Amino acid sequence: MKKMLFLTASFAAVGIAPAFAADLAARSYTKAPPAYVTPLPTWAGFYIGANGGADWSHNCWTLNNVAGVPLAVTQPEGCHNATSGVVGGQIGYRWQAASWVFGLEAQGDWTDLKSSNVSTAALAAGVTNQTKTDAIGLFTGQVGYAWGNVLWYVKGGAAVTHNKYRGLATLTGAEIDSASETRWGGTVGTGLEYGFAPNWSVAIEYDHLFMGSRNVSFPATAVANARTDTIKQDVDMATVRVNYRFGGPALTRY
Repeated sequence: MKKMLFLTASFAAVGIAPAFAADLAARSYTKAPPAYVTPLPTWAGFYIGANGGADWSHNCWTLNNVAGVPLAVTQPEGCHNATSGVVGGQIGYRWQAASWVFGLEAQGDWTDLKSSNVSTAALAAGVTNQTKTDAIGLFTGQVGYAWGNVLWYVKGGAAVTHNKYRGLATLTGAEIDSASETRWGGTVGTGLEYGFAPNWSVAIEYDHLFMGSRNVSFPATAVANARTDTIKQDVDMATVRVNYRFGGPALTRY
């Protein structure tokens, strides 16, 4: 009797189990949310921008010729320093290979670097020499390394300044003689740039311009003999730059 009851219960359980399983709802599958993606700018492509900041210069004059006669011993006339604001723009192109960035850039700026000193040369007694630089240009190559939307770079190449020189009567300020030149030299610099929005970046940059020494000739005037001075010039620039990059694919960070 007990065996009969056990067998009957077993068959009943076997019959109920499939029916119970059939009544269970199928387990639903929810797709995992996508990983968060933050777009970062690539540094490759053409860009254009504006810059502004401060610059300063150091100019030293040495008299070496008077009335067409070279001096046996040149006569230093002293040095003067100038500071000014600077504003301008830049245009360039960059290539990117992994984290390395390479580029070419042209930059032009307006400035008003003007200063003077009373000449210390015996043959220029009573004369104040004045230097004014009103324009600066840079033509450089760049090498940089990027950490996502942060780029550190160094640059170097050619520099050009436009300079105006005047000799003034120290007592009256009247102009005695004058000359001007476009001077070519070299430059090195470094900058740190941050991409803050798609295609937009902001940077801080420092540049030193090695403008060297040049002979500058002052024609004779009604009150002064012709003269030639060797003028040495150095310029420094510290600027904030904003660039807009055209096109190019976007990098991503997960």
